[in-house]
Amino acid sequence: MSKVLVIAELDGHALNPSTAKCVACASQLSADAIDVLVLSDQCSDATATAATIDGVSKVLSIEAIHNANPLAAVLAPQIAAAAADYEYVLGPSTTFGKDVMPRVAALLNVGQVSDIMAVESPRSFKRPVYAGNAILTVEVPEGKKVIATVRTASWKEASSGNSAPVEALTVDAEIPVHTRFVELASEANERPDLQVAKKVISGGRGIGSAENFELVYKLADKIGAGVGASRAAVDAGYVANDMQVGQTGKIIAPDLYMAFGISGAIQHLTGIKDAGTIVAINKDPEAPIFEIADIGLVGDLFEIIPELEQKLGD
Repeated sequence: MSKVLVIAELDGHALNPSTAKCVACASQLSADAIDVLVLSDQCSDATATAATIDGVSKVLSIEAIHNANPLAAVLAPQIAAAAADYEYVLGPSTTFGKDVMPRVAALLNVGQVSDIMAVESPRSFKRPVYAGNAILTVEVPEGKKVIATVRTASWKEASSGNSAPVEALTVDAEIPVHTRFVELASEANERPDLQVAKKVISGGRGIGSAENFELVYKLADKIGAGVGASRAAVDAGYVANDMQVGQTGKIIAPDLYMAFGISGAIQHLTGIKDAGTIVAINKDPEAPIFEIADIGLVGDLFEIIPELEQKLGD
């Protein structure tokens, strides 16, 4: 019997939407069962949400104090032990998944398939290479576990309405002591995370300064959007590097993506090409981003943003 184990990603103690996208991918594998594994010091909220995802057969939880923080060195041995009876182990191709899944693959002595964007057959997958300019077909030999990350920008979240059973799981895994959590430093804000936001507004070098980025923040807050940036804006010091969108930043697929003052380098376009609707605002009519934009507006962003805010009203 072939089974899939999906590794849940958490935001604190809540389930990250990337988990439902992994389940959507798992549903294409013709497996007999899809189970979700939650590792945390408080699993109840995440397991309850995971149990509602359509297609999930069972939710497993490993609740322990050493799982309070998502340290790859701590989680990977437990995942590897839990995966003993599974043919497939999937995690999201996010910062979390890219950290944890290679360790799991190494512990299980198999190679990892990265960034699954389509399932051709139970052992054949498509993934992007060369900044998305080419698509590679990867095949995993029979008899080998499939350890993989799922390109979340390529998959819609699986629907909800299920009521899968939840079981506590105990595994025999050696927890390393050479790695410990010290602290998590992040900018406190209430904007949606870039990798799961339905709407994203980004600024580029054309914004001009860190102070001018306040225009972008205000517009984003008005419509409940996440805020991103081009590499040029990050390199210029306008914003922190965790806001970078693109090949060397975050690959995203929001329903709406608005780019202000971004010319459209190929590395940036790679990160947004799966967005539902792309709106580009740039004063250069020859900017490459207009070639992929669904809606393009040539103009001064410092005039257009206030006009947009005015039309949006209170």
